[in-house]
Amino acid sequence: MFSSSRFSPSRFTARRRVLAAAGASAALALTLAACGSSGDSSSMPGMDHGSKPSASSSSSSSKSPAMGDMPGMDHMASGNGLSDGKDGYRLTSKDTTLPGGKQAAYGFTVTGPDGKAVTDFAVDQTKRMHFYAIRSDLTGFQHLHPTMAADGTWSADLSALAPGSWRMFTSFTPNSGTGKGKDFVLSRTVTVPGDAAKTPLPAPAATTRVDGYTVTVKGELMAGMAHPLTVSIAKDGKPVTDLQPYLETYAHLTSFHEGDAAFAHLHPTTKVTGDNGGPALSFHAELPTSGNWRLFLQFRTGGKLHTAALTLRVG
Repeated sequence: MFSSSRFSPSRFTARRRVLAAAGASAALALTLAACGSSGDSSSMPGMDHGSKPSASSSSSSSKSPAMGDMPGMDHMASGNGLSDGKDGYRLTSKDTTLPGGKQAAYGFTVTGPDGKAVTDFAVDQTKRMHFYAIRSDLTGFQHLHPTMAADGTWSADLSALAPGSWRMFTSFTPNSGTGKGKDFVLSRTVTVPGDAAKTPLPAPAATTRVDGYTVTVKGELMAGMAHPLTVSIAKDGKPVTDLQPYLETYAHLTSFHEGDAAFAHLHPTTKVTGDNGGPALSFHAELPTSGNWRLFLQFRTGGKLHTAALTLRVG
């Protein structure tokens, strides 16, 4: 027989209240965890809204209609960009070599899963195609916006290239077809004949100078983990507060991994409000692999575009 004192109605009711409270707390914890895993920072101004901000993600992200018009938006492409094809889309080019020491045009086409040239591209940061050229030793960085002919053939007008192996990256988003709304980075290599002397990668440093500006980067990054990164810009020892928008952001930051030139974006989170950016700019950084990464920061003042480069060590 059970004792009536152990199972009195009042004690049973109190016990139910304790269990209910515990259950509510557990449900709240699960809800908060789910919110955190969905990337709550994506609601920040200028934040990437890709499904996974890792450059090594195996799935392509889709554009979010609710965030697609935010200033400073930098869309995330899955993968490290080291392949010329993904999900049926392929980067094709007849150019396997380019002349060195003078301007040269690189011609290419993006074909879709049906094998036909893609001609319908979405606008991303004011452009339908972003093109990057980087030498294998991570020197000679160029960021261009090529032009497309009616048949889908693109032409990127490159400045003089030094001899060596170069990788040509294309970053784009189809505006129709099976890949509509997905962000892609595809690349191919090109050889520039001549004496290809390798330039050693500069040692990791938190500060660099370009055109009289001092650029300082703060942030301890770990491979595969999201971390905040802050970039501050000064001139003559004084904070710079007249940064002008460039591609809908105050600073465009691209990075390449030492050894394989894997590609990644570091995404701006600072809201653009006019020609008064700086001195501190915030970025959402998640680099997929450890090692040295060469960062190229582009910012505009007085109508002039500046490109600063420094090496960042990722643990």
